[in-house]
Amino acid sequence: MGLFELLLLSVGLAMDAFAVSICKGLASKKISKKEFFLCGIWFGFFQAIMPLIGYLVGSAFERFITMVAPWVAFGLLSLIGGNMIKEALAPDEDAKPGFDVKTMFMMAIATSIDALAVGITFVAVPVEVLSAGRFVNVLFAVGVIGIVTFIISTIGVKIGNIFGSRYRAGSEIMGGTILLFIGFRTLITYLDSSHTLSDADTLFGMLIPLIGTLLGSAVIYAKNKLSDTLRAMLVGCSSGIMFSIAVWGMIEPSIGGLSLENRNGIIPVTVCFCVGVLFQIFLDVVVPHKHAFSDITEGPKSNLDSQTKVLLKEIIHHTPEGIALGAIYAAHFMKTEWISSSVAIVLAIAIALQNIPEALCVALPIRDAGTKTGKAFFMGVVSGTPIPLLGVITVVLVVLFPRILPYIMATAGGALIYTTIEEIPQIAVKKDNDKGALAFVFGFAVVMLMIFLRSAN
Repeated sequence: MGLFELLLLSVGLAMDAFAVSICKGLASKKISKKEFFLCGIWFGFFQAIMPLIGYLVGSAFERFITMVAPWVAFGLLSLIGGNMIKEALAPDEDAKPGFDVKTMFMMAIATSIDALAVGITFVAVPVEVLSAGRFVNVLFAVGVIGIVTFIISTIGVKIGNIFGSRYRAGSEIMGGTILLFIGFRTLITYLDSSHTLSDADTLFGMLIPLIGTLLGSAVIYAKNKLSDTLRAMLVGCSSGIMFSIAVWGMIEPSIGGLSLENRNGIIPVTVCFCVGVLFQIFLDVVVPHKHAFSDITEGPKSNLDSQTKVLLKEIIHHTPEGIALGAIYAAHFMKTEWISSSVAIVLAIAIALQNIPEALCVALPIRDAGTKTGKAFFMGVVSGTPIPLLGVITVVLVVLFPRILPYIMATAGGALIYTTIEEIPQIAVKKDNDKGALAFVFGFAVVMLMIFLRSAN
């Protein structure tokens, strides 16, 4: 391993520490120069010492390290991320300092424990940078890793603090959410023996829609209210995107896929379409929920507050999106011939775009009902979590049983269309709904264009 490869390795190892450093900056209202450097020292030291320990123990404990490391990282990051969210929702006076020894130690361990395996690789792939012995080269390598991590972590704290000093509660929730997903990613990569979910494209695709949810929820920090016209346009565009995903991303390819098997695809697709509709109706009946910006409440009687019911409505709405996303990424992973490999990223981006106004339409009415802005932001983010979770479940299911793919897609298409039509009355405003209708057509056309242009390429 030469110097260039060592530098690339160092940057790669520092990425988790960089993400966590941004989270520390997000969660802190004011950080001194000492704390900037302290964060870099913690992460840099542990990122350097772990490969050295890995090298010293050699391959004798390789299996044990590989087995334990992901669980330790998952547990620590989940604990820290959950605690950050809890503190963000608590009164400001209950917040604890973010740079105490216990917290920094746990974070440093969590972000560096995977580097133990890197040290083991130094046994099989020696570092050859200096004209010296093997151990001296290893010391040089861990020194470079530590310095690079120190620099990147310090920069990360600064970047996070620039944003977090203004929006502490929401930023801390965002930071905690990031830590939770880093932990989940580590564990999923370890548990997935088929390597489906550890595939970079698949895992990244599952998280793209959540980016839209985060952005949409964060708008409440800059926007006090929505005019009727703007709300109609946002709902219209979101509905158009959903409708286009259902038709061109789910139903149309599922018909083609069954036709390639010398079957009349329209009949089973129609049946599955109806099953998807019935599935959404079932959720509407059994889950208490309330439509945002209206007094329409559905489902069984419940003592849940109005804000929670609005959240549950959006979770119902996102359920078929998660199934659709998982189906299309399973097809992408399996290199299904009747679905273009580029459609997966298009649909993930399309869902992320429509999640922006949808998350805003969850967080805003919840805040207007008297909920703290930080908590409203958090509930907006939570509304989008069914998408990656159901996406993961669907990917696993389809990879295990590939023949169900077109049926799953047709079912998701039916569910998407039903839940979209249910929202269309929200496009209407007191004056007229021309702008909302035009927004619907625009969203539909844009996604249709994206899908077929990418497919053609």
